[in-house]
Amino acid sequence: MIKSLDYTTHSKIEAEIRISGSKSESNRALILQKLFPNLTIENLSDSDDTKHLQKALESDSTILDIGHAGTAMRFLTAYWACKEGQTILLTGSERMQERPIKVLVEALRQLGAKITYLNKEGYPPLEIQGKKITHSKVTLSAEVSSQYISALLLIAPSLENGLTLSLEGQITSLPYIQMTLALLNQIGVQASFEQNTIHINKLDTNAFPSKTIHIESDWSSASYFYALLALAPIGSSLILSSYLPESLQGDSILKNLYQTFGVETQFDHHHIRLQKVADPVANQTIQWDLNSAPDIAQTIAVTCAGLKMNCHLTGLHTLKIKETDRLTALQTELGKLGVSVQVTEDTLKLQAPDQLKSNAVIATYNDHRMAMAFAPLALLVPIHIENPEVVSKSYLNFWKDLDQIFQPK
Repeated sequence: MIKSLDYTTHSKIEAEIRISGSKSESNRALILQKLFPNLTIENLSDSDDTKHLQKALESDSTILDIGHAGTAMRFLTAYWACKEGQTILLTGSERMQERPIKVLVEALRQLGAKITYLNKEGYPPLEIQGKKITHSKVTLSAEVSSQYISALLLIAPSLENGLTLSLEGQITSLPYIQMTLALLNQIGVQASFEQNTIHINKLDTNAFPSKTIHIESDWSSASYFYALLALAPIGSSLILSSYLPESLQGDSILKNLYQTFGVETQFDHHHIRLQKVADPVANQTIQWDLNSAPDIAQTIAVTCAGLKMNCHLTGLHTLKIKETDRLTALQTELGKLGVSVQVTEDTLKLQAPDQLKSNAVIATYNDHRMAMAFAPLALLVPIHIENPEVVSKSYLNFWKDLDQIFQPK
């Protein structure tokens, strides 16, 4: 299936969009809710990833297939490892079985968990035999996915003796670790994070009072509308809800980064108003380190291409092990539009062309962010997106919301 987009004749944009709860916050909250049942969640994400995780947590089956949901794979590996007396076979899609999980498994084994690889060493599928975990100290590399760290932190308050986690190397995606710690704090967990050591105290499940977590809308999903505004005529505006000035999400740096592209952000009663106030100067080069927010790299690269700006992005090493190798995918698909891209293991350099090529057919590689990141370019040239339904992984109503913006008033 291919979705053809052409918004080149559209004038100024003005619309209001309600975006579902953050996938990252929702997935963390679901694990905590399972460990502490008195917890209530509001504004849960409607993404496929969250639905996969929720279904797995509620299932009575001993075989759990979480599809492409990488976060679910990491979080459930830790969750089931500490469920004494239960044995689970945890698997996923073909791509999921190519995504490494050894760092997390080795950390859990340090704590006494019993986990067996059923196929290739270091990769799913896994057989997890739940045990009562009493060891409380573990060390792991902080230079890979922060989801490994968050997976351990989420189960920590339910462990017999809590957890002291020592991180080695430069920490990747620090805001996601801080998000996990903030959610733990919201439910009353005592935690400390000093230098590269995190300590989590045990929380008494029996004494846990009823609490409610309200999930903020997803900033990663907002990124595609920031890109849309950046490419739109001056005076265009969008209202997005529901967002907070003090966000737990690392991708909230969008409000600062996109000022470079002429998009201003104003907060008003849990809404944000995005306003296109200026056109940036073409042919300039931006240099940003996205180590703390790598999920918005695709959106930023495509925005730069559309604005005829060059960019040098660093801190992208985790993109190699996502739904696809996102750096190579960007290089290939932007090349179809006439954009020159060079990539290494953790960097991307983009040289924008004077004119984008029309009617490129963009492959999405089963990656939701590839589909959504390229969609805003339809303001500039007709473009075609393969496998458009892949967006449901994180943003079920993306195409519906995008169509709403361009419906005749």
